[in-house]
Amino acid sequence: MHRPTRRHLTIATALVAATTAAVAVTTAAGAFDNAQQAKDAIKGGKAKNVILLIGDGMGDSEITLARDYTVGANGRLNMDKFPLTGAYTTYAVHADGTPDYVTDSAASGTGWATGVKTVNGRISKTPGTDKPVKTLLELAQKNGYATGDVTTAELTDATPAVLASHATDRSCQGPADMAKCPADTIAAGGPGSIAEQEVNHKVDVLIGGGKQRFDQKVTDGKYKGLTVTEQAKKLGYQVVTDKAGLKGVKSGKPVLGLFANGNVPVEWTGKAAAVGGTDAQRCVTSNPNRPSTTPSLADSASKAIQLLEAKQKQKHSKQGFFLQIEGASIDKQDHAADPCGQIGETAAFDRAVKIARDYAAKHPDTLVVTTADHGHTSQIVPLEATPPGLSSTLVTNEGQQLKVNYSTNTPGQSQEHTGTQVRIAAQGPEAYRVLGLTNQTDLFTTIRQALRMR
Repeated sequence: MHRPTRRHLTIATALVAATTAAVAVTTAAGAFDNAQQAKDAIKGGKAKNVILLIGDGMGDSEITLARDYTVGANGRLNMDKFPLTGAYTTYAVHADGTPDYVTDSAASGTGWATGVKTVNGRISKTPGTDKPVKTLLELAQKNGYATGDVTTAELTDATPAVLASHATDRSCQGPADMAKCPADTIAAGGPGSIAEQEVNHKVDVLIGGGKQRFDQKVTDGKYKGLTVTEQAKKLGYQVVTDKAGLKGVKSGKPVLGLFANGNVPVEWTGKAAAVGGTDAQRCVTSNPNRPSTTPSLADSASKAIQLLEAKQKQKHSKQGFFLQIEGASIDKQDHAADPCGQIGETAAFDRAVKIARDYAAKHPDTLVVTTADHGHTSQIVPLEATPPGLSSTLVTNEGQQLKVNYSTNTPGQSQEHTGTQVRIAAQGPEAYRVLGLTNQTDLFTTIRQALRMR
């Protein structure tokens, strides 16, 4: 049995006092739902479940932009309502361990998935020696937890990949994509592509896009000649491709949901930012290119939680589940300097945050963490500003104009990540660990400690 040390008790007592004081002066629109929730979040103890929500590229500017547009400058998103909030650093490393100040999603995801920093482009392997490192999902499976990985990107994209695969390069998504990972191929005695590894890991719930990767044929080994989708079926997966299929899956067998050939289409559209700006615009909140049969991220999150909980009940397991949920295209629309696409994806992610928080309200032994993997480009600037790069003027839901600027790369090029620290917020057992300024790798320890995983 874990017993808190005197130091932990002293810190917890001080945090309770500080939080109670903070809650007393917080307005109704502020971060804390109530003082008791904040006090509960400061407690340690074992979590039965962990839900980790990643807004890819969702720095403070991206959060603020979505808040200003959708609920107003003085409003609050669901992700703003966590009782405890801190920040963490996001840098990657070079092969010799020296800092690389701007991370990509592969290195940053490896940080929280394994507790080890690595080089940009690498998936859950060491920076210098290219050796696989155990991930949170692998540890969760070993310790009897159900596991899930949900995204709006391809399931083989960096953030979902870091949990259930190990690859020298993030590009090695399917059997036909292995050019940069010769040692990882099955022919060379490796684990195969990211898609092959994900289904071989028998993750209980895999939901996202990337059907094109799973439709590739396996080139070597036991499943040679089959597509990865057919391999998944051989391994017992229920494979679904739309909202109705997801609704109809049964608990007890693993689920592979593939809702787009590539990334899942975004929810909102509008004019991309342009040199010299755009006319003031309202975003189109129903993307005509998004099939009506596509589940929302909130739909997928809700179903994943239901399936994982049901599996553990059927097993009469004392353990719960570990689930990662990614809003991937906040980042992708930031790269494209598309403010409406970006805001819509942040709003969709925020609805998934509400699903997780609503579940935790009924299951207080659930640790919920919301954060980002790295910062990104968008900046809210004065209306009179004349940015040298791309900009767009929006008319918010408050009826006010807002100018957003994208200037981390030459117009016409993909906008870039930034090296800023990003927000991390939490509730539930061990949530106090996110307070202050921590390192991205500390999130691995927080989750491992909360689930008491060996």
